[in-house]
This record gives sequence, C-alpha cells and structure tokens, in this order.
Amino acid sequence: MSDLRIPGPTPCPDEILNAMSRQMINHRGPEFAQILVDVTAKLKQLFQTKNDVFLLTASGTGGLEAAIVNTLSPGDKVLSVSIGVFGDRFATIAQQFGAEVTALRFEWGKAADANAVMKALQADPEIKAVLVTHNETSTGVTNDLARISQVVKEFDKLLLVDAISSLGSIELPVDDWQCDVTVTGSQKGWMVPPGLAMVAISDKAWQANAKAKMPRFYWDFAKARNYLEKAQTPWTPAVSIVFALSISLGMMLDEGLTNIIARHARIAKMTREGMKALGLSIFANEHYASNTVTSIAASTGLDTKKLLKILREEHQIVLGGGQGSLSGKIFRIGHLGWVTEKDIEKVLETLAIVLPQAGFVYEGLE
Repeated sequence: MSDLRIPGPTPCPDEILNAMSRQMINHRGPEFAQILVDVTAKLKQLFQTKNDVFLLTASGTGGLEAAIVNTLSPGDKVLSVSIGVFGDRFATIAQQFGAEVTALRFEWGKAADANAVMKALQADPEIKAVLVTHNETSTGVTNDLARISQVVKEFDKLLLVDAISSLGSIELPVDDWQCDVTVTGSQKGWMVPPGLAMVAISDKAWQANAKAKMPRFYWDFAKARNYLEKAQTPWTPAVSIVFALSISLGMMLDEGLTNIIARHARIAKMTREGMKALGLSIFANEHYASNTVTSIAASTGLDTKKLLKILREEHQIVLGGGQGSLSGKIFRIGHLGWVTEKDIEKVLETLAIVLPQAGFVYEGLE
C-alpha cells in the first residue's frame, strides 16, 4: 500500500473506510435525516459559524462554482486575489459565468498583500465580490485571510473563500473573519474520500443570492436550504461519503479543533526543518508557509520528476509535483488530516536516501 503524502486526497483511518462499507439507506428516510442533521451541526462547530452550512455532492471545485453562481450576476465586477493555480481557477469559474474579473496576481511562493487588495478596491468602487484562496496548495502558501477580510469588509464587499485545503486544519473562524461563502472539500483535512464539498453561507451572501442571476440548477443554495429544513438534500447525495464524514467529524471533535490546528502547525514546522536539514530550500515565503502542504524548490541538480518516480516505485511513498509553471521546479509534501510526526519521519528518512539518486548534491558537504 502506498504512503500517500500529497495535498489531497489524503489517507483515511480504518474507522472511516469501514463506515463506507455500510449498506445503502433511503436518503429520504429518517435514518439519513438524523445523520444529516448531526453532520451539519458538527460542521458548524468546526467551521466556527452560526451560518447555514450545506453538503454538496462534488469536489471542491463544484463548491467554488456554487459560490460564484449563487451570489453573482453576469456583468458583476469581481476582484480575484490569486497566488497560484487554484486562485486562477476560482477566477476562471467567475469569468466562465460572465463576471467581469479584475485579476490581482502575486508572485507564486508569496502571499497576497492586503494593501494591494485595498488599492484595487479603491480603484474600482463597483467591484461586488472578492475571491480569495486561503491556502494555495500549488505553492504551499497560506494567505493572511484575517487581514484581507478586514480590508474587504471596510469596503463592504462580498468575500468568497476557497478554504478547501485549510478549513479543519488551519485556523479559520468563519464568522469572526466575516467570510460570506466558505468552501471546503472532504478529501483534505477531513480525512474522508473525495465526493463532498461543504459550504457556509452568511446573511450577506443570502442577500446577494436573492439578486443573483447567474444560471444554476444543481448548485442552488436556495434549494439546499429548503431541503435541509426537511433534513434532506435536494439531489441524491454521496451516501457512503456522508457515512464516512459522520465518523470523521466525531473523531475531529474528540481531538478538539485547537489541538488539530496545533498538530498541523507542529508537523508543518517539523517538515520544513527536516527539508532544510537535508540541504533543501523551502519554495514558499516561510512567514506564510502552509501548515497543510510544504513546497520544496528543486536545486543543485535535483530532478524532481525522477525523485517522485523513485519514491513511488521503490519506496511506495507518493509526494506531489509542481503544477502549471512550477512543473519540474518544486515538489510538495502534503501533511493534513490523518497525519502524525511518525509519517513525516518516514518521508524524511527516505528522502535522505533517494535525493542523491535523483541528482541532488548537498552543498553543505565538503
């Protein structure tokens, strides 16, 4: 069995996999209704929100599309704050549905500058919404969402947040940071297979929803709210994934959100220090380095594609490569969800063996 250390999908504990082997039940019946009510209540605790929270049968990208089409109309002006592949994807979705997008891009490996966001909003008062990726897995950077939110709310704009790889692993108090639509995905820190997007919607987002004209059918928040009042989903849900999520949420609440966040911070620090001890350089600006994925720069002869191939084929350890313009220039280690120090120790020990085989020369050696 492979040791999967990518930013998602992430490994699943046996309890969660076992839950998925349950026989199907009626998704319109009382048993599923009780599970849905319980899951929704637990998600609200972990989102740190009193707002509406819905399950969507989708990957995280489906949740992002839902955030766009439920709050905007064609022609609405949107500010896209992007620091990588997934920030660009969020903007592309908005453009696809007819929004007029102003792209505010930052150098990959660095975080967004809240002052630049402020200047962009000052320059165009007609901007209606701001799109932000909290944690950019393509570069291993976490944005200062709290500060960005302060700026966005000073201008009274909608804040649509991609929290797919952060929520449940990195601090993100949805209500305190005034996030209007917050999207996460089951296959990240939630320790569950892909298949569910979870979204929180603020009162301000509901006000926008009442006026939004973008086309939607499957991703209709109003339908989701109406059906949740009956403890149902509007469309057939991924029942097995909901079974799994029910178990994972219980495990997470037993550990405690504060402890989960601290564990991720501790393991991320261990990963970064381990990489540097091997003579490697962290690609991300370390002040904003992610606690769910570490990006490592290729240097001194390292062939990242060869490295990943040897790790996968000879040691059954699966790490992530670079995406987009970073292909071949970085590799990435995911450390979110079901992860311990021992898991990272194994990766570090194996890298020490494999790095020279992939062309890496440790410059610290004489």
